[in-house]
Amino acid sequence: MPNTDTDDALEALMNQHQLPPEYRRTLRDVLEPLALSLYQASRHSDTPLVVGIHGAQGTGKSTLTDFLRVLLAYRYKCPTASLSLDDIYCTREHRMKLAEEVHPLLITRGVPGTHDLMLGTRVIDALIKANAGSRTAMPTFNKALDDREPEENWPLFIGHPEIILLEGWCLGALPEPDEALARPLNALEENDDSDGRWRTYVNDQLRGPYKTFFDRLDLLIMLKAPSMEAVKRWRAEQERKLADRYQNAPKAGENVGRPAPEVRIMGEQELDRFIMHYERITRHCLAEMPERADVLLELDEEHNLTGG
Repeated sequence: MPNTDTDDALEALMNQHQLPPEYRRTLRDVLEPLALSLYQASRHSDTPLVVGIHGAQGTGKSTLTDFLRVLLAYRYKCPTASLSLDDIYCTREHRMKLAEEVHPLLITRGVPGTHDLMLGTRVIDALIKANAGSRTAMPTFNKALDDREPEENWPLFIGHPEIILLEGWCLGALPEPDEALARPLNALEENDDSDGRWRTYVNDQLRGPYKTFFDRLDLLIMLKAPSMEAVKRWRAEQERKLADRYQNAPKAGENVGRPAPEVRIMGEQELDRFIMHYERITRHCLAEMPERADVLLELDEEHNLTGG
């Protein structure tokens, strides 16, 4: 007997993410079996299963997370919470302080060292300890404004999850050997980090506090892009969609006597520079993570999931 609620929720996600009809085959052949395997794994765990979803920018981590959450919650009645590393970025004010005290490049969100891991730990701990009546506030970061939303705007997860999905572009990343940091990888590193101080700081973050945070994962899923060039192309498409969404949305502050805040959408040159911040870790993960991920989902050049 078909589950109408599940089908309706999946169809809503298809529309929300603007996915082509062909994605239903990916849903049937890849996502449905993956959701079932996660549900079965959760049945053998006394505490919520913490599942990491790694993928470079534009690979579809948020899409995968949304579909898994709906499949688990609707088809298997398995309460599932999700948290993105993006939503625990340090505030812009804090990153400005890091830029002054550590290195100017840390004003840009994304690299290890620019996340509030204490906040992420508190949220995961709260979800693990939650009961049926708990209301856990889930942080939200506004990328268009480049700052965290006020806590009163955070959505609530109600109840006790059996699975926690944690997704992020550098999730599960390992530090590089120190000698690998000697040569600049791109123009950003060569011109803005000529002494290697920024990339050394980022690498040390992966070696220390981020390793502790990533060690909480019970399973690691990797969405593997075919190349760094594909990552750059897909990230540019993401930014265009973000620009369209905010251009067509009602302006914050309308009709309430307040000016709308500045929306920070990147142009082409700014985006190229932005991606250079991530390139070193992305290339390292593409090279070494497939061998150790618990689940490997490969993407082709056309952004289709081909399995693993």
